[in-house]
Amino acid sequence: MGRGRLRIYLGAAPGVGKTYAMLAEAHRRRERGTDVVVGFVEHHGRVHTSELIAGLEVVPRRELWHRDARFTEMDLDAVLARRPQVALVDELAHTNVPGCRNVKRWQDVEELLAAGIDVISTVNIQHLESLGDVVEGITGVRQRETVPDEVVRRADQIELVDMSPQALRRRLAHGNVYAPEKIDAALSNYFRPGNLTALRELALLWTADRVDEYLQTYRAEQGIQRTWQARERIVVGLTGGPEGATLIRRAARIAARGSGGELLAVHISRSDGLTGSGSGSPQTLIEQRALVESLGGSFHTVLGDDPATGLLDFARGVNATQIVLGTSRRRAWQYIYGPGVGVTVTRDSGDIDVHMVTHEHAAKGRGRIPVRRVTDLGRPRAVAGWLIGVGGPPLLALLLTHVNGLGLSTDMLLFLSVTVCAALIGGLYPAVASALVASSALNYYFTPPLHTFTISEPQNILAVAIFTTVAIAVASVVDLAARRTQQAARSQAEAQTLSALAGTVLRGAPTGEGVLTALLEQVRETFQQDSAALLERADERSPWRCTAASGPQPPGRPEEADVDVPVGDNLALVLAGRVLPAEDRRLLSAFAAQAAVLLERRRLAGEAAAARREAEGNRIRTALLAAVSHDLRTPLAGIKASVSSLRSEDVEWDEADEAELLAGIEAGADRLDHLINNLLDMSRLQTGTVTPLIQETDLDEVVPFALGGVPLEAVRLDVPESLPMIRADAGLLERSLANLIENAVKYSPDGVKVLVKADALAPARGSLGAPRDGGGRVELRIVDRGPGVPEEAKERIFAPFQRYGDAPRGAGVGLGLAVARGFVEAMHGSVVAEDTPGGGLTMVVTLPAVDRPPEAAPGPAPGPAPAASPA
Repeated sequence: MGRGRLRIYLGAAPGVGKTYAMLAEAHRRRERGTDVVVGFVEHHGRVHTSELIAGLEVVPRRELWHRDARFTEMDLDAVLARRPQVALVDELAHTNVPGCRNVKRWQDVEELLAAGIDVISTVNIQHLESLGDVVEGITGVRQRETVPDEVVRRADQIELVDMSPQALRRRLAHGNVYAPEKIDAALSNYFRPGNLTALRELALLWTADRVDEYLQTYRAEQGIQRTWQARERIVVGLTGGPEGATLIRRAARIAARGSGGELLAVHISRSDGLTGSGSGSPQTLIEQRALVESLGGSFHTVLGDDPATGLLDFARGVNATQIVLGTSRRRAWQYIYGPGVGVTVTRDSGDIDVHMVTHEHAAKGRGRIPVRRVTDLGRPRAVAGWLIGVGGPPLLALLLTHVNGLGLSTDMLLFLSVTVCAALIGGLYPAVASALVASSALNYYFTPPLHTFTISEPQNILAVAIFTTVAIAVASVVDLAARRTQQAARSQAEAQTLSALAGTVLRGAPTGEGVLTALLEQVRETFQQDSAALLERADERSPWRCTAASGPQPPGRPEEADVDVPVGDNLALVLAGRVLPAEDRRLLSAFAAQAAVLLERRRLAGEAAAARREAEGNRIRTALLAAVSHDLRTPLAGIKASVSSLRSEDVEWDEADEAELLAGIEAGADRLDHLINNLLDMSRLQTGTVTPLIQETDLDEVVPFALGGVPLEAVRLDVPESLPMIRADAGLLERSLANLIENAVKYSPDGVKVLVKADALAPARGSLGAPRDGGGRVELRIVDRGPGVPEEAKERIFAPFQRYGDAPRGAGVGLGLAVARGFVEAMHGSVVAEDTPGGGLTMVVTLPAVDRPPEAAPGPAPGPAPAASPA
């Protein structure tokens, strides 16, 4: 039994008709004789959708009870037992009611597929897990029900159900999607034209990527190497030369000509990892990478010894349609080395179009940085190399003149050994000098006729010539190996330095505070400088100012520095101490780029903090405006209505009615007073003007006064009189407890009392018996049996203007808990929320107790007090 096939109708938005399309497909298959059943289809009261269900076999749903409510779900076991050829399962991202075998409906679908049943399902683009944050940013609504992208990507067929925003809004207005009472709210919120357009674009792009995956898989399976121009992909080849920016911008313009064009930049790097004489500047490549990414493209580095072959392999691998290259910077005579990359790529590109772009650097030479042929081995080794190269052959000749019978070949090998030794110690030039001196010594002392530079036999002439050539060649190879070794060691050191640099940046604070100074200190230590500074200016006419510095007396201007590395037009890294060689400036450029990133990150962090403060201020102002417009207006409206009724001359009120109206006025005034007091208290807390009058207070005297705003029968007190005194402001404490108790009573079920219980906590003691926290505490618990609060919301409910859950409008402005915690913390106490065992929420108020000295043991009665001394 094989696995079933999955077909998904992907909707761009709710109401586009994906369920309708699924049912229409079911009818087509049924007419062709396919066994089709409806496992689960939700028509949401839509007439046209429910009409299509008629005529299809429907598997009865399973009924479940959850929290005293009846729900229906797909009966997975019944569908498996029925074993149809095709099962319709709507709403793939749906979360099943607790009690089902699987948590998510897509897991039910997986079981059907594993049983060999084909499934047709539906899902909207906003329910894909990877797009949750994007959809929330567009619509402002967080999708709670999601399906993993991989589940949808594994589908055998995905069909996009799309509709223009205007057509969908017309369908909604005609009542074909939602009930009439929901239409206006939907049109003005989720179904705004901008939201629908953005969701439509998300669906189209996601489906296009899926189609591209199908295409790539098919090409790989069929071994197709030819380019299929299904989408424009522009590959631009970069060498790291100055023409790169021109090529990138030209390629970006070509990619932008058609919808969906892609820009890919590629740099072919040598596979040995060493920088050759013709390689581009790493700093230029960094800048070109940033330019590519800013234009919406991607940058790639490919290893390869042949740039043309590497570029074509990459282009064919990504199914590129066009390649953009710059005309060669070679001079005319340099073409004797070969046709060049551009000619080779054009010749071998096949069906890929190649654009050769001219630029101002064409045919002007590559501008290679001169390569130092002599390895920097230090003065001692250079002197030793010259001594061995110049003095070694004469000394060896004197030694060999006293040893007879070795032969010319042996003498040559001994002189060659001296040349190799000179190359190992002193480098190329001492070795070349050694070869020339050694050949002269061989000619003078060991080649007949002796003691003359004349050579009589032709074979000896050839032997000396070969010796000189081999000696110079060996010296060159040894010197090249030494230079490569030094270059590799330098690259390793640079890599370690860059790794340490990246670690310093990543371990730094998000705001960049302190990290920038630490980075400059690392620059100063790495390059052995006296001081380092990062200079910035607003524009070219503004003076430089020091943003960060390390070391004494840092330069104030780039002109005053020994080393100046510009980062853009208005930022520069400057060093004072010594002038750096050219090869060190590449690494220093990396430090400068990181310093610029840190500076920008610090600036962005400051702007983000300011934006958060402004957003918080706007949120509080908006909430305050809502409170004034609704929560404060509600009691005012009640008061005005009651007063207007009492003043009306058309109606005569009896005493009972007047008392009721007056009671309503009083209740409204009390509620208004309570709301205004909370607003004023929150304002005092935010401005830091709350100054508690701390004194010894009895908790059992304060708690009863805090019950004035709730029915006495709704609270049960358990506050022993034996509790120690607390240090608190009685007035602030009463306000805090009143807010907490009123909140608990509001959320408690009818007939269930709120428990207010107090206990004394002994002080934690150290190893010597002394109180660790300075004294005991008194803990007051306010326990309710309401719906409770999830763990992640326990801190959020203490924020200003917060109502949790489905608290009705008019139930307060959401300041009670914030004011309560603010007042208690001002008295050096704390308020935390905990779960009530068995359900509900417990507010725990902890306050410092008054320290009392231990009572003295009873003893003899004291004698008469001494007379007070005269004042």
